[in-house]
Amino acid sequence: MPDRSEWLDRLEHDVALDLAESVRERGEVLDRLETCFPAYPDPATARRVEALRARFEAVDRRLAAGLRADLRAGRGRERLLRLAATSGAVRGDHYDHLDDLVAGLLQLEAPAAVPEPEAEMVFYQPTPARHVFDLVARSALGAGDVFVDLGSGLGHVPMLVGLCTDARATGIEWQPAYVERARAAAAALQLQRVVFVQQDARAADLSTGTVFYLYTPFTGSILRAVLDALRVEAGKRPIRVCSYGPCTHVLAREPWLASPEPVEADRIALFGPCIG
Repeated sequence: MPDRSEWLDRLEHDVALDLAESVRERGEVLDRLETCFPAYPDPATARRVEALRARFEAVDRRLAAGLRADLRAGRGRERLLRLAATSGAVRGDHYDHLDDLVAGLLQLEAPAAVPEPEAEMVFYQPTPARHVFDLVARSALGAGDVFVDLGSGLGHVPMLVGLCTDARATGIEWQPAYVERARAAAAALQLQRVVFVQQDARAADLSTGTVFYLYTPFTGSILRAVLDALRVEAGKRPIRVCSYGPCTHVLAREPWLASPEPVEADRIALFGPCIG
């Protein structure tokens, strides 16, 4: 890396970083500022770093606020999808600049405290935003689809599906506090095709879903019961099942499911009914 003072000087004069669409570049710079200046060597450098951080974060806030206003008014989808395409490599379980953008867009606030998950239920962890956009692109969801997120947490996956496609989306979540926050966020964005249901996934009505998503929300007997219920639904109509995380290996062994592409551990897998 060049001299840090010279690098800061270039950043201070780089007006391209103030362009809204330079969201990926700003994210990379903010990460490097945090990595390269964990402790400021002198007050002058500290002021420069903080000024740059404040400048770029302000641009990102304006971008998210403008996009949020457009999406609430029923426009802005194409711009959101263009921004989603700035992610680069999809694979991996890390978070990036798109997660910061989505945080500003959806304005989801996690509850201060939630009960410990029951046995075989997994602690909530959001799907990285770039994986959600990748799922949207690969699944070709349309107006006739009903997307169901089994274990939806704070609900950002159904909301992004609702913002990026014409499909209806449902989040099914056991934790009431998460459902309350998800409903409030969806209402604030006027997402009339997105609903959240507070329910155990084993007791949920799956009869309208066409695409089901699981980010390993549960394991063991709960996962087994949900997969058995999905198999029943697959006997009634064509459905697809998408997964991310350790549960993908379980789905890949299901005899009634098949993937049209190689299953990768660090990317959302798409399964359809096994033919033959």
